[in-house]
Amino acid sequence: MADVFLELTASDRRDVLGIAADKSGRPAHLLEKDAWVVWALSALYGSALGGHLVFKGGTSLSKAYGVIRRFSEDVDLTYDIRAIAPDLVGDSGQALPRSRSEEKRWSSEVRKRLPEWVAGSVQPALTKNLAEEKLAATVRIEGEKLFIDYEATTTGSGYVAPSVMLEFGARSTGEPASLRNIICDASGVVENVVFPAARPRVMHAERTFWEKATAIHVFCLQKRLRGERFARHWHDAVRLDEAGLAEAAFADRNLADAVARHKTMFFPEKSADREPIDYVAAVNGCLCLVPDGEALKALGDDYARMVDDGLLLDDAEPFDVLMERCADIAERANRIGQA
Repeated sequence: MADVFLELTASDRRDVLGIAADKSGRPAHLLEKDAWVVWALSALYGSALGGHLVFKGGTSLSKAYGVIRRFSEDVDLTYDIRAIAPDLVGDSGQALPRSRSEEKRWSSEVRKRLPEWVAGSVQPALTKNLAEEKLAATVRIEGEKLFIDYEATTTGSGYVAPSVMLEFGARSTGEPASLRNIICDASGVVENVVFPAARPRVMHAERTFWEKATAIHVFCLQKRLRGERFARHWHDAVRLDEAGLAEAAFADRNLADAVARHKTMFFPEKSADREPIDYVAAVNGCLCLVPDGEALKALGDDYARMVDDGLLLDDAEPFDVLMERCADIAERANRIGQA
């Protein structure tokens, strides 16, 4: 009879991770966190909570599509705005406000309702799951973010914490999306040990490309890094391009414009010169994916930290090569966007 990995003693989990690390060549602390990421998805989508959730972001590209070769440690989820605010959305087919004043009202309600839903529905469900399975972890919340703090049996450099963050948003539908199978990186590596598995509804990778590309565009125009761990977006954009998904995203003009309209309404930003950032222009011929000056240096430093902690599962390309590839992606996107 196989053992369930997360139900093993701390000592046994450490031993299993050591074997898995030796066989896979991946750091043990990342294999451990990956197991908790998949457990979280399994718990969410194995309950009624999953009915209106869409799994998105870099972790979805790694776990659901296998197109990025890096460890992605947090879980981004969209709770369908039509479910959390049906009284506001009404019969709006695109689930977009009609004016800036309406957007402010929608966003204000979402900011109030989403933390209440996380605290009232998600936290109790996950806490119950942990207790029933007798797992060594606790749940805490910070607004719309929920953290699963687990008992770590392995450690890295400190860049990756023994905590899985589930970050919920609720200002879109998350579409297009479809069901995908998710397994742990250590699944099948160690005999007679079963790791978590899940089947979440996942945002299509083409939309994720445009979400990341426009986020990069904002960073380049603002010329400053907000916090840490931004380098992953550039890495992901290049991997999406290698998989042919960037080209597919370029060709889907309706999707590009839908992402631009959504960000224009819900996530307005200003450039370093305080001018409003034009997302529609960005996806139609004016996309910038390579920063300059101090912003480029900050990005390079963050990329180096990501590499040092082993988050890239393959040999990391030099930072200047990564930037060259991003420049090429922007050039091709802009050529098609202007056509």
